Amino acid sequence: MMGADLNIVDPSELGFSPERLARIDTFIDERYIKSGRFPGFSLLVSRGGKVAHLSYQGYANTAEQRPMDADTIVRIYSMSKPITSMALLSLYEEGRFRLDDPVSDFIPSWADLRVFADGTATNYTTRFPERAMTVRDLLTHTSGLTYSWMGRHPVDRLYRHSKLDAGHRLEDYVEILAGLPLLFSPGSEWAYSIATDVCGRLVEILSGQPFDTFLQQRIFDPLGMHSTGFYVSDEDEHRFAANYAVPSLSPFPLPDGASGSDMAMIDDSTAKSPFRRPPTFLSGGGGLVSTIGDYHRFTQMLLQGGALDGARVVGRKTIDYATMNHLPGGRDLAEMGQPVFSEARYDGVGFGLGFSVITDPAAAQVLTSAGEYAWGGAASTLFWIDPAEELSVIGLTQLMPSSAYPIREELKALVYSALT
Repeated sequence: MMGADLNIVDPSELGFSPERLARIDTFIDERYIKSGRFPGFSLLVSRGGKVAHLSYQGYANTAEQRPMDADTIVRIYSMSKPITSMALLSLYEEGRFRLDDPVSDFIPSWADLRVFADGTATNYTTRFPERAMTVRDLLTHTSGLTYSWMGRHPVDRLYRHSKLDAGHRLEDYVEILAGLPLLFSPGSEWAYSIATDVCGRLVEILSGQPFDTFLQQRIFDPLGMHSTGFYVSDEDEHRFAANYAVPSLSPFPLPDGASGSDMAMIDDSTAKSPFRRPPTFLSGGGGLVSTIGDYHRFTQMLLQGGALDGARVVGRKTIDYATMNHLPGGRDLAEMGQPVFSEARYDGVGFGLGFSVITDPAAAQVLTSAGEYAWGGAASTLFWIDPAEELSVIGLTQLMPSSAYPIREELKALVYSALT
């Protein structure tokens, strides 16, 4: 069982008030489970590599009344991004590329990228970018790429018209992108995007291996993340959670029939789910499933400087470097960002090589430490790591969109106020 290797200790030994930690479960139960806002919720709080709090509430599947537990497998969506970023940086450590290398050095068709200048999705003009897109731009989401579901700009609609979401192979996916304009000149702005999917393709090109094989050999097997991958096998169907949404709040396209303001199931755990079979498109930006125990091993590797239980994924200085703010001039997302959906706040938050990074907790208006790094997923999954406090927190549920409720800010207030 995945919960068996979690080292759970008396929270008071780790500098927590047991009573204050316990009230987190009461809050989640009253605010989110009993109210029907979340189907279920799992929470893990650890400090110094030891688990101070681990709880499971509600259901992985409400129709079956199957409870959330240590073995529940969930769609982590964009919490795939930090994993993909670490995979690519492991190749950086081998001298396979430099961060300021043009992406076109590895994907030749990208040598002639243009930037959208004016017009509509059916009739537009382009201009040359101010400089070439670099690997760093992909890792920091300053590439000029976007998401098809954003819907705020003609380039978003161009992505939809080009059927980018049609399940292409990674190789074909990046070739389609070569013919589409960028949202802005690389390095000039920040916009949440498919850039991390392109990072997955770079992993394939640089390593000579399929992306899923590389992740298995370099990250999942060494760290003992045995339930993490791109799909759920038949033998694990009973562990797979259903996915839900608040249709009226979702910026994402939802299945036919999903409507209203109440929680609705949008993907079950049976063979009908796209996550129940090996995908054609290996999405490093949002394609992975995992468990709370597996993702805890990934966060502990990060917190312990790139290694866990003798298995080293990346070097300590690589972690330090990746979790700095890499936005130009030390700016935050509010100064650089496109005001659209993302998995982070904008004020007081910078961006590193695969993670949001808190630069100013007061400006971010959230209880945390400067240097905290984090990300989340579209189904309201979350994690953050606070090196100053040796703290890591993981929360898992399956409710889209992640912006439906302020669970991330609420959990930070609850967790940090439990520190003694």
